[in-house]
Amino acid sequence: MSKLVIVESPAKAKTIGKYLGDGYEVTASMGHIRDLPASQLGIDVDHGYAPQYINIKGKEKLIKELKAEAKKADEVFLATDPDREGEAISWHLAYLLGLPVDAPNRVTFGEITKKGVSEGMAHPRAIDMDLFNAQQARRVLDRLVGYKLSPFLWRKVRRGLSAGRVQSVAVRLIVDREKEIEAFQPQEYWNIDATLAAGHKKFTARLWGTAAGKKLEIPTGGKAAEVVAALEGKDYTVTRLTRGSRKKAPAPPFITSTLQQEASRRLGFTATRTMRAAQTLYEGVDIAGRGTLGLITYMRTDSLRISDEAVAGAREFIGGQYGEKYVYTGKRTYKSRSATAAQDAHEAIRPSVPSLTPDEAEKSISGDIAKLYRLIWSRFIASQMSDCEQDTVSAQITAGDYQFRAAGFVVTFDGFTALYEEASDEKEKKETALPPLEEGQTLKLCQLSPEQKFTQPPARYTEATLIRALEENGIGRPSTYAPIITTIVDRGYVEREQKKLKPTVLGRTINELMLAEFSNIVDVAFSADMEKNLDKVESGKADWHDIIDAFYKPFAASLEKAEKDMEGKKIKVPDEETDEICEKCGRKMVIKTGRYGKFLACPGFPECTNTRRLVKDTGGRCPRCGGRMLLRRSAKGRVYYGCENYPNCDFMTWDEPVPQTCERCGATLFKKGSRLYCAKEGCGFETQVAK
Repeated sequence: MSKLVIVESPAKAKTIGKYLGDGYEVTASMGHIRDLPASQLGIDVDHGYAPQYINIKGKEKLIKELKAEAKKADEVFLATDPDREGEAISWHLAYLLGLPVDAPNRVTFGEITKKGVSEGMAHPRAIDMDLFNAQQARRVLDRLVGYKLSPFLWRKVRRGLSAGRVQSVAVRLIVDREKEIEAFQPQEYWNIDATLAAGHKKFTARLWGTAAGKKLEIPTGGKAAEVVAALEGKDYTVTRLTRGSRKKAPAPPFITSTLQQEASRRLGFTATRTMRAAQTLYEGVDIAGRGTLGLITYMRTDSLRISDEAVAGAREFIGGQYGEKYVYTGKRTYKSRSATAAQDAHEAIRPSVPSLTPDEAEKSISGDIAKLYRLIWSRFIASQMSDCEQDTVSAQITAGDYQFRAAGFVVTFDGFTALYEEASDEKEKKETALPPLEEGQTLKLCQLSPEQKFTQPPARYTEATLIRALEENGIGRPSTYAPIITTIVDRGYVEREQKKLKPTVLGRTINELMLAEFSNIVDVAFSADMEKNLDKVESGKADWHDIIDAFYKPFAASLEKAEKDMEGKKIKVPDEETDEICEKCGRKMVIKTGRYGKFLACPGFPECTNTRRLVKDTGGRCPRCGGRMLLRRSAKGRVYYGCENYPNCDFMTWDEPVPQTCERCGATLFKKGSRLYCAKEGCGFETQVAK
């Protein structure tokens, strides 16, 4: 008997084909083969929102080949990815190939290993129509919003714009954060730190409040000076010591959102770059001595579940590598935040073979996939290691009428931290080890340091923090986080500035229009409820037609009202004014967006037609001629830094100029990895980046 197995990609087909062997033919559909038409709505809104699918242009030859192969085969199995989108691809394949959707011809692989493929093939099932309908509902919703709103934006703002259901909410989050930053009023405050010595060892304690136990705020330099004067000549005495112990548990294995966040923080990967590498790891690579195998389980998941077999494999490795005391003896269970019953059929993202270390894998793989595998492997193995144990001590120190406090800890057993610790978005104040102290002990004051500080506005979103915000607010699902960010950047609604996401003038204009006329679309709670409704469709608790109908009727009414409200009106996107002066007429130039991206133009057009390339001043100075160092982009879009006096001065570097100047010659320093260096000829100064 000949059996045909259809997957999405050639890489996946190659890996699975090696496991199945003779009697099986494994081929790829190259992703989706049918979709809604590109040039029209493709939704019959008057007859149950029936989608009008067509074969994707350019895939005619592939479809013909798939039909021929299916006709020759005794059995056909649809082995697309185990999620909503994979179920949709299988449904469309079944339609084209004439396969009954209620026949057991659907197989899924949680991991693409010999064991994972064998288990998947041993348990074929019918296409899950609830899973398919959840994906179909999402596709129909997004099409209705995109194809109804985009022409409205063309007429009322400018041609070429588009709107998306989930992306609009993401833009709103970023715009709202920018407004918070702009409205923020910094408040002055002062810290007073005492550097104290106990014998030969020094440590720092911070002024907390009064000796009577009242918290003290120091709002001005004058108040700080009063406190410093009052402390002059006072003894610093340890009045209370509190000792304890604590255990720190490891983070759970990755789900899609946490993997994207951690890869952003640790590796500087965009969400798209992360998922591209993860897809390769899942579909399979050649490993010396092991053959072709998928190195990780499926990477689009909300579930934190781990199989007993994987736990046993991890613990066996830990015991052999680190010793039995590093093996966690209990059962770690993690509660998934939003996984539905169908999604929880997946595991968390983990290595498919726990004993395959990154060091061994890196003999066969490199680049992004090697870095990401090390991250996933380390996080999973650490999740099955013992807690980190610490002895803690906090000291209350009294000087005159004031109280200082210091806290520290000593690691008594490193546990999982011997392998991995989760990165953080925020710069945390690090506790340090304190010297041995006793109550009643008098300490020597080495230095009293008042320091002026100002409260800081909330930080702009990074990709990591935006994904976390989307997840916490119930916006989107594992497969959507990366496309959301890619879309809003590509549309020009948001731009990246030093890895932070900043709304453009266009993005703010569109957001204001959406808030005024389509408040539901950009409402966070409304979008979260829609995601819950799609989950209900997936679990068979709601009909997808009802979900679409409940959304579309109010949406259509809002669109009709917006057309009336804005009849004869057009919104002008404000020009973004710069400090660059037009050398022809003296006006301040503005930023325009053209066919090839942004450029500087004189606002006096058509009287003055002066334009100029848009460059960004980094604040640094050229080490050769002293000219401004400008941020530029290569033909492939890669950022580099060059002198403004090019071509007379051709200095350029891939390394970012920083505000810090050279201690020897005063020139601008450049950052390369974890070090700063001076590029001025003959200087040679280097230093480490401050932690």
